[in-house]
Amino acid sequence: MVAHPDAAEGEAVCAALRAQVEKLGLSIGKEPVWADAVFEETTDPFSHEVSVLAYWRGMERFGKVTFFPDGRIFAEYQVLLPHPDIDDSYVDSVQVWGRPDKLRGEAVIAEYMK
Repeated sequence: MVAHPDAAEGEAVCAALRAQVEKLGLSIGKEPVWADAVFEETTDPFSHEVSVLAYWRGMERFGKVTFFPDGRIFAEYQVLLPHPDIDDSYVDSVQVWGRPDKLRGEAVIAEYMK
């Protein structure tokens, strides 16, 4: 059985992902929902450290967060909405990283194919 990360940390990641979307004036509703995450472990082939992965899949959007053994976090969640200020572009996803008490982030912007 995979050890689940602390629920407060998971909720902080979800809130940080939503906040990155909201900074753009967009909304993805209540997504991602921490309680809907599915967990697995992965072992780094070089360091042999075990990280916990949480996934959101099978719904409208896909997302993933990695909880590294040293306490760092990296998360990405799909947005797939038109960019509100940049013509011919959309917000592909948002990312957050850092430690649970100090998560930073940014949006990944893509251009529509012509």
